[in-house]
Amino acid sequence: MITQIYSIHDVNEAKMCLDSGVDHIGVALSNGYQCPREVPLPEIKEIFEFIGTKAKKVLIVVSKGEEEVLSAVRELHPDIVHICGNYYEATPKLKAHLLEIDPKIELMQAIGLPSSDFMEKASYFASFCDYLILDSIRPGLTSIGVAGVTHDWSMDKEIVDSFPNLKVILAGGLGPNNVKKAIEAVRPYGVDSFTKTSFVQDGILLGKDPKAIASFVKNAKEAI
Repeated sequence: MITQIYSIHDVNEAKMCLDSGVDHIGVALSNGYQCPREVPLPEIKEIFEFIGTKAKKVLIVVSKGEEEVLSAVRELHPDIVHICGNYYEATPKLKAHLLEIDPKIELMQAIGLPSSDFMEKASYFASFCDYLILDSIRPGLTSIGVAGVTHDWSMDKEIVDSFPNLKVILAGGLGPNNVKKAIEAVRPYGVDSFTKTSFVQDGILLGKDPKAIASFVKNAKEAI
C-alpha cells in the first residue's frame, strides 16, 4: 500500500515524511492560484533535492495551461506531476510533452467526488494518466481536495474495480483513525493525507504533524 503525504512546506517536513517511510511526498507550486500551503519554485527545488530518490517527489500544480506546467517540470524534475485545479486538466498532449522532458515521469489527475460524471472522467483520464487521485470537493477552492472530509467510498470502489491496472490513490479526509477502514472498503493502490496529518487551528493548516504522519503510514501498511 503506497502512502502519500501532502502538502509539504519545507525540508523539515520532508524529513518527517522520510523518517516515517512515506512513499510519495507532495509539494504545491506557488503560482498565483492560492493553492493551500503552496511553495515558491526555488524552495520546492530545495525540498526535492533533499528528498532525492528516497521517495517519489510529487509536484502539485493548479494551472491555466500546459506551458506553465511544463516550465515548472523543466526546473524541478519531479517524479510525478499532479494536475488538480479547476482551470486546467491533464491531456494526452501534456503527457506526451512530459515524456519528452523525462521518459520516466508520471502523470496524476485529480477527480473531485462526489460528481455525477465521475465514471466518465475516470474512463477518459485512465486512458493516458498513470494515476488518478480521488479526492473530496470543497466549494470555493480553485483546487480539488483539501476538504478535510470523506466522501462516499462506493464511487472510489467502482473506479478501482473498473480499472484494475490503474494506480488509484484514495484521498479526502483520511487520517490515522480511518485509513484502515478506507483501504478495506476501496482496495486502492495508495492512500493520501493532507488535512488529517496537519496541525490545524481555526481552520488554518499550520504545518505537518509528525506523530499523525507516522501513525497514518503505520496503519495504512498494516491494513489487510
